[in-house]
Amino acid sequence: MFNDLTTNASLLPSRRRFLQQSSLGFGSVALATMLAEQQGRGAPAPLNPMALRPSLFPPKVKSVIWLFMTGAPSQVDTWDYKPELQKRNGQPLPGSDSKTGFFTTSGKILKSPFDWKQHGESGSWVSGIFPHLSQHVDKMAFIHSMHLKANNHAPASMELMCGDSQPGRPSAGAWLTYGLGTENQNLPSFVVMHERRPRGDDQIWSAGFLPKSFQALTLDARRNGVIDNLSRSTMESAAQQRSSLDLIKEMNQQHAQLRAPQTDLAARINSFELAYRMQTDAPEALDLTHESDATKKLYGLDNKTCEVFARQCLTARRLVERGVRFVQIFAGKNAGGDGAVDDVPWDGHNNIETNHRSCGAATDQPAAALLADLAGRGLLDETLVIWGGEFGRTSDSQGSVGRDHNPKGFTIWMAGGGIKAGVHHGATDEFGYKAVEDKVHVNDLHATLLHLLGLDHEKLTYRHNGRDYRLTDLGGRVIHEILA
Repeated sequence: MFNDLTTNASLLPSRRRFLQQSSLGFGSVALATMLAEQQGRGAPAPLNPMALRPSLFPPKVKSVIWLFMTGAPSQVDTWDYKPELQKRNGQPLPGSDSKTGFFTTSGKILKSPFDWKQHGESGSWVSGIFPHLSQHVDKMAFIHSMHLKANNHAPASMELMCGDSQPGRPSAGAWLTYGLGTENQNLPSFVVMHERRPRGDDQIWSAGFLPKSFQALTLDARRNGVIDNLSRSTMESAAQQRSSLDLIKEMNQQHAQLRAPQTDLAARINSFELAYRMQTDAPEALDLTHESDATKKLYGLDNKTCEVFARQCLTARRLVERGVRFVQIFAGKNAGGDGAVDDVPWDGHNNIETNHRSCGAATDQPAAALLADLAGRGLLDETLVIWGGEFGRTSDSQGSVGRDHNPKGFTIWMAGGGIKAGVHHGATDEFGYKAVEDKVHVNDLHATLLHLLGLDHEKLTYRHNGRDYRLTDLGGRVIHEILA
């Protein structure tokens, strides 16, 4: 044996060559493992990613409508009344930081220019810019101690919706669709409506590293419910279209059977099938002509000031009524005033009074009508409504009468199933400048949202790049104080 090996030594690989060749094999194994992990631990069946999946425990709500006040409303001019601002207008703001926001602020207290009154049995203080919403405060749970890290629109919007300001993370709507699937197989589970794309646009409602089946359908308010590429070609009959889709599906499935799970392929197959089913159901769901004149008037469709947001809110009610899981409306274009930019209408840098009066007039009646309409139809008990912006605004002035961005403390309210009505949780300091009591991070808000839909935020995970990710990252607690 020894002689044979000696004689044939030239045929044997050197130690260096052996290690080089074997390392390539080890690399292939590692790559295959990583690719398999990226498909997601516990991910849905590749060819039916939108199948309805049970919640971990009985949910309090079925659907979510998130009214996103793009540009960031001022907490101290909307829902967080601070008498000290009124008393000490123009005085130095204790503890102020001129670099809290995106620009430099004065360090001098700016009082709220609006009249404030208490409303409802809860005695909640509300700014005069909300004459309609103020009538519904006893349905709301106010969180006055929201805070986050980012101080500019795009990263803050991503942080609020995705739990992190880093682009590429899945949004709350995508996580919910991944965790629960959809009740209505003929409509998308996640719908976004906007009049102008907000700063950060697709990243705010992105499916991120989740399979693309869970991405949102976006509806542009300027197109009045038109969905691109939905209608069947006039050159093709219904039977021909069905035959074409069946052939494409069969070919894709054959391709998939010979390879490792491919979530992008599953998403493509699902998108073809969903689009086919939506050809009938989507136009009906988005058609507001079937609504009564009284309902249209309730929302403000007859009022040019708020007509766009009214149409979006009414559409949102119709969508959740038909089983859509998550609907998000981004207030845009016509909401702002005083030179506000179309994609961030609540951005009151120059004049908080003129800006917020305009934004209030454009959103107040439709949002209040949504609450009343959902309640009247028995849908509010199974729908969660959320109102808020990506951060708050400073208690000291920018210039003389404007306010800069402020991520240190702001207000979001929630209403609907599972929510303790008419309560106030957390608090900012006496000037409304920063959260100081029962502080709530976006991870906590998301944990509460998932809990209301029957999901444990610590167990809803997706494996990506060798790590189990979740919407709440490494934090988050359910805010039991606001739950009924």
